Amino acid sequence: MAEPENKKVIKRLKSKFRLVVINDDTFEEWFSLVLSPLNVFTLVGISALIFASVLVALIAFTPLREFIPGYSDLKTKQLATFAAFKADSLEIKLAKNELYIENVRKILNNEPTNNYMAEVEKEDTKYDTIKLRKSSEDSLLRQKVENEERFNVMPGLTRSESVNIGSVFFFLPIEGVLTSSFNPSIKHYGVDIAGGDNEVVKAALEGTVVISAWSSEDGYVAQIQHKNDLISVYKHNSMLLKKSGDLVKAGEAIAIIGNSGKNTTGHHLHFEIWHKGVALDPQNFIQF
Repeated sequence: MAEPENKKVIKRLKSKFRLVVINDDTFEEWFSLVLSPLNVFTLVGISALIFASVLVALIAFTPLREFIPGYSDLKTKQLATFAAFKADSLEIKLAKNELYIENVRKILNNEPTNNYMAEVEKEDTKYDTIKLRKSSEDSLLRQKVENEERFNVMPGLTRSESVNIGSVFFFLPIEGVLTSSFNPSIKHYGVDIAGGDNEVVKAALEGTVVISAWSSEDGYVAQIQHKNDLISVYKHNSMLLKKSGDLVKAGEAIAIIGNSGKNTTGHHLHFEIWHKGVALDPQNFIQF
């Protein structure tokens, strides 16, 4: 009776073979080993498993992994993430600077400006993807804001902002006679002050000179950036005493009164105050 095929395979795997190493000259036996195919397969399998484990450990826990193409270490990933965030922030900052420069141009041309921070946030934030849920606290806050806006005397500013600006002490830019008041309806976003010849124009607040240049419409123009998003503008000067980038203190001389530019109506200083892109009436803060 013939043996089953599977028993034959098992018998072959268990068959023992002797491996003998003999000196070819003396025929002396140096080494002998008894093996079976099953032992050989088991030994090879265990060796391969150990080799794979050691290789994985070397790759995972040693610097060797850096030499594997496409395998980046944690530090490289962190640097890449940081670079991506930095590039994104630089892009947003560049957009803010471009909008800020555009606002400066509009101020020089007596044009109304926009809140450049709001414009950038509008471009950067996807508000339609944000889901909000009303709450009692939200309703109370809305009511508080509406009450503040109802009694607000400065268009474009909340009551809290008005109080903050009102607490700022503005230095009188020049001593003279007020000849023209603030009137946004005719695009007159400041006041005109007539003064004596060679009268010195002074900075209304401490800040940094951001513009010190000539304009065909407004002549020699100085513009100063102050804290709290405030900007003061001085137009139609005969001479500028400060250059862009200079730091000035309140009351420090920045220009000489004049009659320069196409839009001038005589020997005077045109003075403006801006807050977050909104023109303010200087008479609300300075007694001329």
